[in-house]
Amino acid sequence: MIFLVVFASALFTVLLISPRIKQLGLQLGIVDYPDGRKLHHQPMVRIGGVGIAIGTVFAATLGLAGLALTGQTATQPWLNVIGVLVVGVGSFTIGLADDRWSISPKLRLGLQAIVTVIAWSLGLQIHYLPIPGIGAIALGLFSLPITFLWLAGVTNAINWLDGLDGLATGISLIASVMFGLIGWQQGDLTIVILALALAGATLGFLRYNALPAQMYMGDGGSYLIGGMLAGLGILSIGSSDAFNLNATPYIILAVPIIDMVLVIISRQMDGKSPFFPDQRHLHHRLLRLKLSKQTVVNLIYALMAWAGLAGNLLDKASYWSWINVMALAIVMIFVNRTALQTAAAPINNAVVNPVEQ
Repeated sequence: MIFLVVFASALFTVLLISPRIKQLGLQLGIVDYPDGRKLHHQPMVRIGGVGIAIGTVFAATLGLAGLALTGQTATQPWLNVIGVLVVGVGSFTIGLADDRWSISPKLRLGLQAIVTVIAWSLGLQIHYLPIPGIGAIALGLFSLPITFLWLAGVTNAINWLDGLDGLATGISLIASVMFGLIGWQQGDLTIVILALALAGATLGFLRYNALPAQMYMGDGGSYLIGGMLAGLGILSIGSSDAFNLNATPYIILAVPIIDMVLVIISRQMDGKSPFFPDQRHLHHRLLRLKLSKQTVVNLIYALMAWAGLAGNLLDKASYWSWINVMALAIVMIFVNRTALQTAAAPINNAVVNPVEQ
């Protein structure tokens, strides 16, 4: 019953307050205007992430309080849970500041580092790094920098895929559900509650963000979601040294992670900054294959579900899951060839959310 309450409270909170947030964005002028690079055709409010943040935090707090009041034992140390919320809310604050004042990528990374140190101090730490063919390597003193790379990496990977109406919202919904299933398999009620809170909030926002979008989540929304998903990944691992368990979050989030890595490599090969805004992302490559925007979004949803199911089955069908992960990587690398050949060519038939990099 508590799971239904968490999901529904997040869903309906976002559904109810999003229209007011849109009005607020218009009043404050936090709007994204079309220009030569941006391919949407009308001004769009870009603080929809405020509603996602309110819905997620409200529902998560409600669910965690419900656990305490019903006498159920929390399956995660409370400081770790607070660490996840610190990452989510801290990342949201950084993103919202960028939506309002357009702060530099270096400053954003610096602020993300501060958020990471706080969360890491609370116990949200990666202890082992899974390396295929070797195993799970104990990090020791390298725990903090690897935790930072994970938290900042996932946060920015979700942000970079926020490029088509409903894309980042939908893949985040899928990833949240997948982490919820991991928590359910582990009997970890805390992970399930946090995942359902995020899933309900993203589903509620999809009502306003699906093609054709009425508003964007902005950096605030994508940073919140990325931070929460990264935190859920760490919670799902705990302090286990099992290779498959440590690899699971990387597999569930393989689509945004692989996309980010391929884009960075492509930009570096052209002598550009990793943060240089262009049209090299997975959705851009698929659009160059003359697919419609909705078809591209649906295909990436399918890839995300494919990776998520492989991650969920890793402990039960390890061989099958790794074959699927390799196949997924090959598909994305193959599509990436289009970007390497036509990265400079503009896309005229896409409505691309300009907040992504």
